[in-house]
Amino acid sequence: METNIPKRYQERLTSDNAALLLIDHQVGLLTGVSDIPAAELAHNVVAVAKAVKVLGVPIIVTATSPEMWGPIIPELTEALPEISIINRTTVNAFDESRFAKAVEATGRKKLIIAGVSTEVCLAFPAIHAAGNGYDAYAVIDASGTFSETKRITGLMRMVQAGVIVLDYSTVAVEMLKDNASPKAGPLYGALDMPFAGLVGQLAGAFAKR
Repeated sequence: METNIPKRYQERLTSDNAALLLIDHQVGLLTGVSDIPAAELAHNVVAVAKAVKVLGVPIIVTATSPEMWGPIIPELTEALPEISIINRTTVNAFDESRFAKAVEATGRKKLIIAGVSTEVCLAFPAIHAAGNGYDAYAVIDASGTFSETKRITGLMRMVQAGVIVLDYSTVAVEMLKDNASPKAGPLYGALDMPFAGLVGQLAGAFAKR
């Protein structure tokens, strides 16, 4: 049975073909998020960052007009102390040449993207990426916005443009591929899901055996 879904979106995400783009997870923006609790959003974005870091996936972090919207949330900068944040003024992150060049320099064609707000900071670069030959994946529970209307319209616009929508833990688990991997324990620990701590402990115990 044939479908209209591009075959490239049926290819698996791997630690060798993907990069993570974290866009505008800034203190001032998170204070207005209403479609997901701010603490849950901060937890999820930090968790996906830590998890893909375990896998060696490139990570790019950017902030828009920090003098206006504040700095990147401290939980994220603490999780990624080695990352240089790309500060910019452009609304669409890809309109900042330093950001676009940093993405290109990763050599990855599958871009996992999260941002605040969903319909602007996430949707604009995700749609841009999809239209410019990248495979764009939007991490919805590591993103947030200021009303349910904005959330729905942002999601619809991305899906209409061919962006794949998924959640923060699925991203990492798909790239892990095998629970027998020595990276499984640290990865599940990084995800910090309600059951992930037990999974990580079991994986570590079996690995020692």
